[in-house]
Amino acid sequence: MANPFSAVPTPFLVRAGDRSWYGNCIWDAMGISAMLQQDAVIEASCSCCGTAMQVTVVNGSPEEAPGIAHFAIPAARWWDDIVFN
Repeated sequence: MANPFSAVPTPFLVRAGDRSWYGNCIWDAMGISAMLQQDAVIEASCSCCGTAMQVTVVNGSPEEAPGIAHFAIPAARWWDDIVFN
């Protein structure tokens, strides 16, 4: 793991141009697009039911689509207890 990239396949595949990478979570997947400053398509799945989901990022913003990204704790506290996260 080299945030926001994952060294192993995950449910968060980021495609930008003719390349692709895995993110560790949806936040990291969106971060890959932001870091590369490229439009991207993120293929993900619902962690609750496994339903396939897609997020399209254009000009640095996700396009409107059904679904939500839920973050259980505020980003500022993500590394407080890495075992929990």
